[in-house]
Amino acid sequence: MDKKQLLAFIDNKSLYREVGKVIDVAKKSAKDSENDLFKNVIDPFSAIFDSLCQGIGLNEWLKGEKSRQVQKTLQNALGEFHQEIIGSIMGWKSMGKGHVFDVMNEDKKIIAEVKNKYNTTKGNHKTAIYDDLKGQIKNKYGDFTAYYVEIIPRKREMYNKIFTPPDNRTGKRRPKNEKIRVIDGKSFYAMASGDADALKKIYLVLPAIIGEILGKSVSDFTKEKLFSELFDKAY
Repeated sequence: MDKKQLLAFIDNKSLYREVGKVIDVAKKSAKDSENDLFKNVIDPFSAIFDSLCQGIGLNEWLKGEKSRQVQKTLQNALGEFHQEIIGSIMGWKSMGKGHVFDVMNEDKKIIAEVKNKYNTTKGNHKTAIYDDLKGQIKNKYGDFTAYYVEIIPRKREMYNKIFTPPDNRTGKRRPKNEKIRVIDGKSFYAMASGDADALKKIYLVLPAIIGEILGKSVSDFTKEKLFSELFDKAY
């Protein structure tokens, strides 16, 4: 693979480092699911309903369950991946783990909480995110705009709108505040990098990097029709 600058908005070293981290998580998760599949109790009722409705045997269903468990772990790792990638863009900083929010840009006056998918965070937790972001712009970052970033949106749409999550205890939504917003991943990457196609460019370059790290050829993989369709169906 040509080692010239792959993407204009992030250096190769950071990109390779973060891809490597996700690969390590995926490998460990696959190994753990193979060795400790029954560590977390599998619902036997779910197994028979799901396998019979799909028309597959229990052994085939079990393979799918292994994949599902790996995917669950991988989703968490991908949230951190996007946090660190955004934090590696010039002018941005990742706050690491344990902070109230994930990334910030002092010049752009932006702080953000980054989640991999729209349903990563349960509804009642979204109000907590709202409250945390509100506290930050009230007490410390008064002239900042706070974003809740959903890298993978619910629907194939782009949005940057006021964030008003509902409180399931009261049935009421949090008050509108122009400085507390929810945004899809493509729009946020465009804002962060200045490149409208930044997220797609990352997607397109990932197979080559992953293949290089794993020592595998990905030429056939990237030629598959579904490779481009998957991204286009999400955004």
